[in-house]
Amino acid sequence: MEDKRNIQIIEWEHLDKKKFYVFGVCMTMMIRVSVYPFTLIRTRLQVQKGKSLYNGTFDAFVKILRAEGAAGLYRGFLVNTFTLISGQCYVTTYELTRKYFSQYTSSNAVKSLLAGGSASLVAQSITVPIDVISQHLMMQRKGETMGRFRVQTHEGKRFPVFGQTRDIIAQIFKADGLRGFYRGYVASLLTYIPNSAVWWPFYHFYAEQLSSLTPKDCPHLLLQAISGPMAAATASTLTNPMDVIRARVQVEGKSSIVLTFKQLVAEEGPWGLMKGLSARIISATPSTIVIVVGYETLKKLSLRPELVDSRHW
Repeated sequence: MEDKRNIQIIEWEHLDKKKFYVFGVCMTMMIRVSVYPFTLIRTRLQVQKGKSLYNGTFDAFVKILRAEGAAGLYRGFLVNTFTLISGQCYVTTYELTRKYFSQYTSSNAVKSLLAGGSASLVAQSITVPIDVISQHLMMQRKGETMGRFRVQTHEGKRFPVFGQTRDIIAQIFKADGLRGFYRGYVASLLTYIPNSAVWWPFYHFYAEQLSSLTPKDCPHLLLQAISGPMAAATASTLTNPMDVIRARVQVEGKSSIVLTFKQLVAEEGPWGLMKGLSARIISATPSTIVIVVGYETLKKLSLRPELVDSRHW
């Protein structure tokens, strides 16, 4: 009889929660520092009309670096770090939802889909206002802006970072009131809930398929590190059209998802819905490897002491 090997999954009840959260914040910060430039590039590519400024991911990277320096690739980064809170809420919701649905189903795919969607719903409710502010900061180019709002200058110099943030917040509030900070909320839910709900089942699916094709002594962590980017590429491709619409709604101040979709297709054709996909996948590949390796390692490091010797990797 064939000895079938399965990827071992560490469940929520196996973890030391204090270790889990401390290690998690450190890991998330390192990931954000490494992938933020591609997040900024993706957003600019999605918002620009046609190829008015950048011809693609690499072209955008070079032009931003030349015109704005390395700091230009990190516009809005400090504001964006506040999403660390939503990241911890995401992980907690995901794990608790998996635990809850374990009472009703043993299917890993079903638990992952439901937990991933629920976690994204909670996280986006916290993240959207932070995203709206950080995206407007991303749009600030040297001497001009790609968005609705422009950071004011004072005696030829830009405000310090937090001054720019305060200025953008004031402009959003003046133009749209409190609703302005949740502009694109529905579009974000329609983007990230499916993305999260799709990513987790595909991640586990690819891991199990790779496990069945590789030798028994192949480390589980290696298989998971390969499965993560594969799942991210799949989810990114499926949800990119909605991500483009979300970015335009939030940055350009549009109020209708349907009208934004129609305008985009009319102006740039169906391929306009795929703008920024390469930047999204490029940023997702290394970040997902780090996330998966970090997350799985984090869970192992956070195992309750009495369970450490019972696990085999």
